[in-house]
Amino acid sequence: MNPFSQLAPNGEQIFPEGIILHRQGGVLKLTIDRINDLNRLMPEILLRIESITQNLQQDSQTQVLIITGQGEEFFSMGIMNPVIRASYSKDQVLQLVQLANRTFDAVEALPQIVIAALNGKALAGAVELSLACDLRYAASHATLCMPEAKWGGFPGGGGPVRLPQIVGRARAIDLICSAREISTEQMQEYGLIQGVYPSSQLQTEVLKIATTMASHGPLAIRGAKRIIDTRQAPGFRPARELADTLRRHLEYSHDVDEGLIAHRDNRTPHFIGK
Repeated sequence: MNPFSQLAPNGEQIFPEGIILHRQGGVLKLTIDRINDLNRLMPEILLRIESITQNLQQDSQTQVLIITGQGEEFFSMGIMNPVIRASYSKDQVLQLVQLANRTFDAVEALPQIVIAALNGKALAGAVELSLACDLRYAASHATLCMPEAKWGGFPGGGGPVRLPQIVGRARAIDLICSAREISTEQMQEYGLIQGVYPSSQLQTEVLKIATTMASHGPLAIRGAKRIIDTRQAPGFRPARELADTLRRHLEYSHDVDEGLIAHRDNRTPHFIGK
């Protein structure tokens, strides 16, 4: 039995890892509720999201999934910063990257429309989670940053694969390689987000959009998404495989180690390209 069918039309389900599911008709809202940890995508959070997507694959009641964060400061700080990463072995880092890729791929593959409601800062892996969603809306104060390059790495959760499809090749290179933070104005200019709302209105407005979509024919909206995804599929798998290969090599490079040490020592890193 599908566990989501047990939810009341306006039901709520709370998971111990720090995820809240709230259903309103054909709309299911997933909130990352780790506000004291800046809504970080801990391994158990990624595993729970992956499990939820597996159930949603066969869920005919849900037509739209909203993914957001608790509070108004962080959508999510992502998966790893240099301090957290330094506490993992290289093999553990690679396993976590693989888990993130598997989870984000599962989000992207959902038959339902998936909306990211960026209620605050989105960093690193959190950006890649939002890129795996079909649509993105943001609170006016939200920011977005993929900082991995200044740590000696590149986004390993699908960012270099998905971002060019959304913003174009040049802007993707700019955002990833400059590691700069951008505002909602720039997000909207680049086509990264489909709308901006005051913080106090974001959740209400996104729910309105989701409810409208969910009220339409499920065969229509699911079919349209499937056609669009099929059109964009060529090239995706080779790019993902290349990303995984390069990411493994990167993890054992001098530059990654130098980026971590420099961050720890609060100095500018000296990268040598090896």
